Amino acid sequence: MINPSKRLAILISGRGSNMEAFISAIEQQQLHAEVGCVISNKPAALGLEAAQAAGIVTQCIDHTRFATRHTFDTALADALESYQPDLVVLAGFMRILTEGFVERFSGRLINIHPSLLPKYPGLNTHQRALQANEREAGATVHYVTPELDGGPPILQARVAIEANDDATSLASRILPLEHAIYPVAAQLHLSGRLTLRGNQAVFDGEALPSTGLDWQRDQHRLFL
Repeated sequence: MINPSKRLAILISGRGSNMEAFISAIEQQQLHAEVGCVISNKPAALGLEAAQAAGIVTQCIDHTRFATRHTFDTALADALESYQPDLVVLAGFMRILTEGFVERFSGRLINIHPSLLPKYPGLNTHQRALQANEREAGATVHYVTPELDGGPPILQARVAIEANDDATSLASRILPLEHAIYPVAAQLHLSGRLTLRGNQAVFDGEALPSTGLDWQRDQHRLFL
């Protein structure tokens, strides 16, 4: 059994399916880390129960109890720091983080977004891709910077958009790809192969392109 030396903190707001993908990757020794804590901003988040069932420390910091976004983010950051995470993972965390929070965890804060960034930041990504008659869609793991969904992409996975797709069917085919690529991107960071330098993701000493690595094309580079 691998003795993990790296610690993750995972932030959720809902069911935590990406969180569960991390737990599974650790159990299968594909991700060499431990989850030090799972924190939610919503008391009813189902992912808290799943984390507790896996023996992970959980905490709820209810954003509705704070007068401002800044005071909430300060409390959240202080709680995170107490767990000394090597990487903070946003896994369906439905809050826009303040610049102060992002800067505090700069270079160790990642997110996954359901589009092929830089296309379609924000919400309703699948519907927007369909309305634009895109030929493909997907998901992007990226470093978090103060610009919403604007941090440098790390890893993308793509699916072809089919003639009969709607937003629901497209989302259902993209979600398993999210679960596949997110722990891989985390492992690349924790292993030291991937870093954030300024506003640039750097992998094995090379600056990544504006769309990051490609899951389907770059397998030989990902698993050296």
